[in-house]
Formats: sequence, C-alpha cells, structure tokens
Amino acid sequence: MTPERYQKILRVLRRRQPTLTVLMDAVNKPHNLSAIVRTCDAVGVLQAHAVPPKGGQLAAFEGHTYAATSGSAHKWVPVQAHADAVTAVRELQGRGFQVLATHLSQRSVDYREPDYTRPTCVLLGAEKWGVSDEAAEAADANIVIPMFGMVQSLNVSVAAATILFEAQRQRLVAGMYDAPQLSPEDLTRLAFEWGYPDLAPGYRERGKPYPALDAQGQIV
Repeated sequence: MTPERYQKILRVLRRRQPTLTVLMDAVNKPHNLSAIVRTCDAVGVLQAHAVPPKGGQLAAFEGHTYAATSGSAHKWVPVQAHADAVTAVRELQGRGFQVLATHLSQRSVDYREPDYTRPTCVLLGAEKWGVSDEAAEAADANIVIPMFGMVQSLNVSVAAATILFEAQRQRLVAGMYDAPQLSPEDLTRLAFEWGYPDLAPGYRERGKPYPALDAQGQIV
C-alpha cells in the first residue's frame, strides 16, 4: 500500500457516516443494487442492509455483474442481509435509527422534511412492488419524492440517490463530515482491512489483532 492510498483511505473513513444507511426490501435487479451501493459510498454510508427477494439470495453482490457496475463500491460498503423487512426495520429502530420508507400513504411527507442528521435508515423497495405495506407501516415515517410528470415514480436507484444526497446536504450543513464519527478503534481497524484486504481475513481466522500501521500505512 502506498502512502498516498493510505491517506486517501483515512480521508474517506474520517467522513464515513455510521448513522446513515439504507435498507433494500427485495430490490431484485443487480444494476439497481449496484447503483444504490455506489451512491451509499459516495455519501459516506458505512454499511447497507438488504432483504433478498423471496426464494433468493444476495448473489448479485458476489457476481461479476454487480462488481462491474458498482464501480468497486461493494468493496467499501458491506451489505448485511436480513430475513424480512419488518424484522430488519425493528432491529434498526432498536439501534436508534429512524426508518423512512419510500412509500405513498396518507402519512407520507416530502422527502426533504425529515431531519437526516438523526440516525437514519432509508427503506427502499423493488420498482414493481415497492416497499411492503407491513414494512411501511412499521417505519417511523413514509416519504415521497414529488412528481410532476406522467410517471408516478423514479427508478429505485435514482430515488435512493435523490434522498441520500438530501441527507448529505443536511449533514454537511450540520458539520457532520468535519470530524470522524467512527471511534478511533473502528477507524484503525477499518484502515487495516481496507488497506490490506488479503491479509485481514487471516488475522481474523487466527483470532489475532491486526498489526499497527505507521504514518505511511506500512505494517510496523
């Protein structure tokens, strides 16, 4: 690892937002999954969440199609799989996240109204079916992107980008990218995992701590 790459890794990690995430509810098209994760990386999401389509697995995150279209973002934004959306919503709420479901209902509000400086998860559904009614009801709020054309909704990856960049805007104004949100321990751990992805698994398998890195990113 070059010193320049190590410094870039540190710059990115210092801006990561562990209190901002997405939950993809049965988003089944690999290019949409890929585009959403790429946007997550762009705005500083640390980890994303997904519920596989019924009878499916998150194979798209492991295959060539995903890797080729995500711009390598899958390396930097891990995706945690969940059995079902309602359980995932409850789990995230238990961790202090407000869950905002992209869903048209009587309680829907403009996507710009919520306070995204709070710990926030954006819940997104597949284009054909959207977020399930049960998951939308379990969410803290339903949000919509105003539409003034003939079509009623955006592509799910475009919708995700629209909402996440509003979250980024609010967080930039609040200064949330100015100081690291990760703990020093997590920042050091992730810096090693990102810088030495081939070595890190071996240390974990042996139950050994990662070695220290010097100011140039070299193993001490």
